[in-house]
Amino acid sequence: MSAGVLAVAGGALLSLAFRQNLYVLLAIVALLSYGLLAGQDITYVAQDLFFSLDQEVLLSIPFFVLAGTIMSHGTIAARLVRIMSAFTAPVPGGLALAAILSAAAFAATSGSSMVTLLAVGGVVYPFLIQAGYPEKFALGTVTASGTLGIIVPPSIPLILYGISTKTSIIDLFLAGLAASLLLTLMMISYAMFRNRHRPVGRWDGGEIIAAMKSGVLAMGMPVIILGGLYGGVFTATESAVVATVYAILVEVVIHRDLKLKDVAAAMIETAGLLGTLVPILAFALSLNMLMAHERVPQLAVEAVLQAVDSRFVFLLAVTVLLLIVGCFVEITPAVLLLAPILTPLAQSYGIDPVHFGIIMIVNLEIGYLTPPFGLNLFVASTAFKKPFALVMQASLPYITILFVGLLLLTFIPAAPLIFVR
Repeated sequence: MSAGVLAVAGGALLSLAFRQNLYVLLAIVALLSYGLLAGQDITYVAQDLFFSLDQEVLLSIPFFVLAGTIMSHGTIAARLVRIMSAFTAPVPGGLALAAILSAAAFAATSGSSMVTLLAVGGVVYPFLIQAGYPEKFALGTVTASGTLGIIVPPSIPLILYGISTKTSIIDLFLAGLAASLLLTLMMISYAMFRNRHRPVGRWDGGEIIAAMKSGVLAMGMPVIILGGLYGGVFTATESAVVATVYAILVEVVIHRDLKLKDVAAAMIETAGLLGTLVPILAFALSLNMLMAHERVPQLAVEAVLQAVDSRFVFLLAVTVLLLIVGCFVEITPAVLLLAPILTPLAQSYGIDPVHFGIIMIVNLEIGYLTPPFGLNLFVASTAFKKPFALVMQASLPYITILFVGLLLLTFIPAAPLIFVR
């Protein structure tokens, strides 16, 4: 029976790799058929799909997506860029640093790579070009900095990993904060080195004060969300609701950059995104239950332990596997289908599940910048009207940076776990 479960899981993963909804439907049919062949009533299988979504923490996903969508249509991203630019003006490559820091700050409120890229990149990319930065460098910087939305908490992929492996989401967020700080620092260091010979500006006290007045509420969002989470004031689900309410208040009531009809449009856009996510989520979580029932993770652990006796070799093998998967499969199905199998394997080698979650997400984060299906490459190519090949070439230095960061996070366990209690 376990072979049948693995066949269904493999078919689902392959279908999602080639983005064919027909094959996703066939995978669901295969799961239903397998349930019938196993003697299960069809109503039981349908109920299983429903109960897989009956988890309070899943409510955080639509609210974080909605908050990010509202902010992407408002001016929070532009206000963040203005603040960061005011403080980084006298640093070599100051505007590029502002782009990276703004993406990290915005990601701390949206939890989405695509939203971060569109919101921050859409604002700062024209300024980079106007300031005389090379086109490839500017394009690579905004494309790569958008990937920080995957790892900076509240990260939706981290939430999905926590749900599918029953790992503390708060601990994952703390580890994600440490990992994102490392990756952001590495990106900033590269931007400073690359632009070390560029003329620098100077601090303008008046501009700093004006920028802070304009963007203090935008800066308040990540402080409230992350502070409330880590301070135990509210849960991940409650923080998502707070983020949404805060975004509406700031954009509609205080800044008045959006109207209620814009919020309604953002809700419709969010519903469209969730329309593709939720069926995948239901199917994947239901499949995870089936794999657990058939002891697939345990059987995989036994088989791998017999073949690989080194933790180092295991981590290298997983890194190669996830890098390949990231090139073809979007992060949501990859996490939902692979995490329940790989995490018990990692634990059998003494690897903390929180640490492994960071390893997995950063691996798949690199996939957003790698062909043939790197999502950020497609989004940047469309948003900035640039050839796909040019965006890919522009992202190569940052792919190298992320890979070095991945190795550090993988083989120095204390790095991502420094904030975890």
